[in-house]
Amino acid sequence: MTDNPKSHPQGNAEKDPEDWVTGDEPMTGAQASYLKTLCEEAGEESDNGLTKAEASERIDALQGESEG
Repeated sequence: MTDNPKSHPQGNAEKDPEDWVTGDEPMTGAQASYLKTLCEEAGEESDNGLTKAEASERIDALQGESEG
């Protein structure tokens, strides 16, 4: 039986951003929007020049701050 990746959609979500094939591409519009919102809530400036991987890590960090 072949392991179908569609049957495990969270598998990709857990991959370290540093290992992403497209991690060095500019962040997506959704990332930029969400990051801007999180930065505003945290009273910090957002950086529009981040890569996808950097944006993901920054989002994770800001989410951690808001939970703590």
